Amino acid sequence: MSMTPEVNTYSIQEVAKAAGTTSRTLRHYQDIGLLMPSRTGHNGCRYYDDGALLRLQRILLLRQLGLGLPEITKVLEGTKDTTAALRGHLELLMQERDRLELQIASVKTTIDKTERGEQLMAKEMFDGFDHTQYKEEVEERWGKDAYAKGDRWWRGMSDAERASWKEQSKQLLADWVAAGESGLAAESAEAQALAQRQYDWLASANGGQEVSFGYFTGLGDTYVADPRFGANYGGEQGATFVRDAMKVYADEHLQ
Repeated sequence: MSMTPEVNTYSIQEVAKAAGTTSRTLRHYQDIGLLMPSRTGHNGCRYYDDGALLRLQRILLLRQLGLGLPEITKVLEGTKDTTAALRGHLELLMQERDRLELQIASVKTTIDKTERGEQLMAKEMFDGFDHTQYKEEVEERWGKDAYAKGDRWWRGMSDAERASWKEQSKQLLADWVAAGESGLAAESAEAQALAQRQYDWLASANGGQEVSFGYFTGLGDTYVADPRFGANYGGEQGATFVRDAMKVYADEHLQ
């Protein structure tokens, strides 16, 4: 008599924690048909098997590349062959490796600057940092246009406007830290109000133009990956809270 091997399944809470996302996001993915749970328990709890986890991994990788949910759905539906899907997955992982190598180089630079007693970007944010000092890094991370646009915006402000913007920035960072320390959930109304302020803050630095999904979520990832940015939000734990709240906001408002 043959026996069917037991299939591993994980609760929605376990999956959300392991993937660095939220249960609310996973429920949204189900609502739009992007990621369906493997089964639903009698109490309504959703469970996911290994196949669903692989699909979620591909979704998250595509999101990191800046694709919106409709585009991700088309990509996943257009790849039925398992081998072809794994090849595509491998290519994305290699791109992610390249991105991480850049971040590793950035952290090494931070260590070198700290040991030499040089100022870091996190501190300079509050003192009106010199854009030209970080020109190469900004262009490497986000492109030459991003640097040029930010430089024009900064130089175009008066001293009073710069002082006001820095004060608003300080208050926003302080509010993020306080929210993270209070144990708020990333999808809570309070956290989402902060995410809205974060979006408005970034849009103001972008000349009032809209901030894309890829830029917004990518910046959230950078807060966690780069200690210079994470320090502004109370360290890795606080930066993770900010990143998760930004992801929830992006899922709902930047599609």
